[in-house]
Amino acid sequence: MSRVVKVFRTLRNHWKKSTFAVCVLSYGGHWLYGKHCDNVLRREACIEARAFGHQLIGPQEHLKKAIVILNPAACNGKANSLFEKNAAPILHLAGVEVKIVKTDYEGQAKKLMELMDQTDMLIIAGGDGTLQEVITGLLRRVDEETFSKIPIGFIPLGSSNSLSQSLHLVSDNKVQHITSATLSILKGETVPLDVLQIKSEKEQPVFALFGLRWGAFRDVASSISKYWYLGPLKTRAAHWFSSLKQWPQSHQASLSYLAPVPRPPDLPTEIPPRPNLLYRIYCRLKNYWNPPIEEPLKEPEPERWESKDISTLELTVSTHNKNPVKRREDDSMVITLDSDSLTVGQFITEGHYDLLLFFSCPQEGAGFYDIDNEEYEAMSVEVRLLPRKLRFFCSAERREQLAQSPSTS
Repeated sequence: MSRVVKVFRTLRNHWKKSTFAVCVLSYGGHWLYGKHCDNVLRREACIEARAFGHQLIGPQEHLKKAIVILNPAACNGKANSLFEKNAAPILHLAGVEVKIVKTDYEGQAKKLMELMDQTDMLIIAGGDGTLQEVITGLLRRVDEETFSKIPIGFIPLGSSNSLSQSLHLVSDNKVQHITSATLSILKGETVPLDVLQIKSEKEQPVFALFGLRWGAFRDVASSISKYWYLGPLKTRAAHWFSSLKQWPQSHQASLSYLAPVPRPPDLPTEIPPRPNLLYRIYCRLKNYWNPPIEEPLKEPEPERWESKDISTLELTVSTHNKNPVKRREDDSMVITLDSDSLTVGQFITEGHYDLLLFFSCPQEGAGFYDIDNEEYEAMSVEVRLLPRKLRFFCSAERREQLAQSPSTS
């Protein structure tokens, strides 16, 4: 008992050191527990992946091949380590023949896609910037009709991973997020995503999965990081300082747009088996003796363009890819105009008032665009929707969540 009393007396006499030691031990214990949980998640994912690797394949089948476009600079240079620890073991245990291509500089992924050979799947390991570069390089190819049919997997390794919310279960745990995204690639379920083709007169087209953003809110968002020292107030501070520089911040543009078209039925993902020889002979004889009557071709209706001059605080052109599971009756993009009649207080605290239009071509403007969170110089562009152009791997759990949620753009 005297020894216990002596210990408490020592702790009381050296309370500063004791407090520091308790804080260090608590932090260390929490850190070690987090590492243990991450290792448990990795082990469970590897066990699940090993089941795919144990599946038998036929004598005429080959191992699935995957090309991985990895951006080591993503997530402040941590992407390579995150991929090697969390994603690569899962792919190897599943028996996938993996070819990893690492980018060395910004824009290289576009050039690499020009040299890509045919593969069973394409995996993008990075953030929004890497994703947009790969998609743009893929759809700029001369033979893009063939290569756009390759299913694409997205492993979220960047600081910003907007597409991951549409494909995978959202998790604050980075390891769980990466492992679940990798496992969804192995399971093979895919969803079609729309693509925006954004083309100017001066440059080659850029392709986006979410959209184009131009205006005051976009300009403020790009400057928020400058006010990091204000902590949770940095966002409102950036809006306030922006309103001091110029008010009102209205942007003028001219829109020319087409109405949405009816959505055609989905094409079958699997090729139907070929009929037997007798049935094919019967069909040919039937067509020979009773040839089908060909209906005259209808002349296509002329495109009905509508134009509109606008004055707005912000213009956003977006797809419906935030919820790709919900069926829609037409193929369309969404144009959002933010009212330029906001007061300074509303600009700082409230934000958006929406008006929905379809198809756009804004005129020459100052400043910059954000295309899938990547910055481009603002100029007159043509934005064309490519409906269901690409197929991405999606987890079954996320697909079920999106199917039950209300339709969102």
